[in-house]
Amino acid sequence: MINAADVVIVGAGHGGAQAAIALRQHGFAGSIVLLGREAVPPYERPPLSKDYLAREKTFERILIRPEGFWAEKAITQMPGKAVVKVDPQAKTLHLSGGESLAYGTLIWAAGGDPRRLSCPGADLEGVLAVRDKADADALMAALDAGKRRIAVVGGGYIGLEAAAVLTKLGCTVTLLEALPRVLARVAGEDLSRFIEAQHVAHGVDLRLDAQVECLLDNGAGHVAGVRLAGGEEIAAELVVVGIGIVPAVAPLIAAGAAGGNGVDVDEFCRTSLPDVYAIGDCAAHANAYADGAVIRLESVQNAHDMAAVVAKAICGDRQAYDALPWFWSNQYDLRLQTAGLSTGHDTVVVRQGAEGNDMAVVYLKGGRIVAVDAVNRTRDYVQGQKLIKAKAVMDADKLADPDVALKDAI
Repeated sequence: MINAADVVIVGAGHGGAQAAIALRQHGFAGSIVLLGREAVPPYERPPLSKDYLAREKTFERILIRPEGFWAEKAITQMPGKAVVKVDPQAKTLHLSGGESLAYGTLIWAAGGDPRRLSCPGADLEGVLAVRDKADADALMAALDAGKRRIAVVGGGYIGLEAAAVLTKLGCTVTLLEALPRVLARVAGEDLSRFIEAQHVAHGVDLRLDAQVECLLDNGAGHVAGVRLAGGEEIAAELVVVGIGIVPAVAPLIAAGAAGGNGVDVDEFCRTSLPDVYAIGDCAAHANAYADGAVIRLESVQNAHDMAAVVAKAICGDRQAYDALPWFWSNQYDLRLQTAGLSTGHDTVVVRQGAEGNDMAVVYLKGGRIVAVDAVNRTRDYVQGQKLIKAKAVMDADKLADPDVALKDAI
């Protein structure tokens, strides 16, 4: 049993794994422990609601690195362990099972836990999330058992991706979104309506403004459906819940770290606790692409870029986090790529392709490009990234012509 390490990383997802990798890449020679709650090696999370759920990729194909890599790089894994308490004075973690682990530097990359429904019936059997491998495996096992009528609660990326895969697998899918449109928190209305139309065209029963009142019991403790506010009941053998995450920061906050919606970090990803960094989904930071607002970014990009910032800082090369946010999603034959943050935009320009299965939405603020949503328009996405970084001022009339390259609409 290891009881101390120079660097302890809590969380073996994208952020934690990349932090360990980046430390070695930048020449860190001290001991590294990578501690994760799951009993499996670090793996990619996005495929869980896409390729893995569709059985197009095996688990081995979504591993972040081959299993032997970690030993080769002298990175000690401690799977199946959760932190129950952080003692910042003693620089010690108290773990599930009663063990303790001392650290020189702590990197908190614990991510978050799926937000659960708070209505009656939320704990019934057959109510699932798609956050980790066990979640995806449980859903796949239920499908193998013949459960094919499914209600998906939540019209964000996870819910939409799950609905797309389940529809492709031949399931009858009802998608329930509490707000007036899907992707309401992350995209403009034009993109929302485009994505909605694609799901409806593929046979999804899409319900907007759908408030879940309770989940129905089949009499044996298994979910049998969803009752909406107003009384309508929708039959379902499974309910997949994708309504966001709760940042996994309770031990840090209890130890005195500043935070609320996540744990607060500075431009070098340092928390208010000595020698404790935080990265990824759980790290609340002032983001230059959100006009300095304190936000959390739930993306692989953010996890990787913050991991690099921390690894460099630990190795004596302090560089502030200033990465451009980007996101992606696959649904049916659509590849959605987003660059930048559209919050606070005052102008929207839609670039609609002639084929009908591609579009780009460009968001401007004071004439300056701040974000791009591109569906099957990779050139717009790539050029948009460069233009956002350059704070380019755009010609809205030229932008509206889908045949004019973004770089030619400055």
